[in-house]
Amino acid sequence: MPIPTEIRLDRAAKVLHVTYDDGAQFALPAEYLRVESPSAEVQGHGPGQRTYLGGKQQVGIGAVQPVGQYAVRLVFDDGHDTGIFTWDYLRELGTEHDQRWPAYLAALSARGLSR
Repeated sequence: MPIPTEIRLDRAAKVLHVTYDDGAQFALPAEYLRVESPSAEVQGHGPGQRTYLGGKQQVGIGAVQPVGQYAVRLVFDDGHDTGIFTWDYLRELGTEHDQRWPAYLAALSARGLSR
């Protein structure tokens, strides 16, 4: 299982940069991380309970806190801090960005919400 060798927050750009020991690199926007948070607030407690959050375009990340040797907790400037982003989940978000982001935007539009 690849593990990050660097996690760097660019507060000005609102991007979390993650580099893995196998050379994979991802630049993950704060808005994307916020709306894909692994927290129950976003993912729900079971299948079909996902919540689509609008109005997060300007959200930033205030802090990146280590959680053991397997994850980080991201503290967003909108007060959200309950998602634990494992190394595997961060990698999944990076590799699946091109599929997840348009699906999220379509879900927002279908619900009459905006970023």
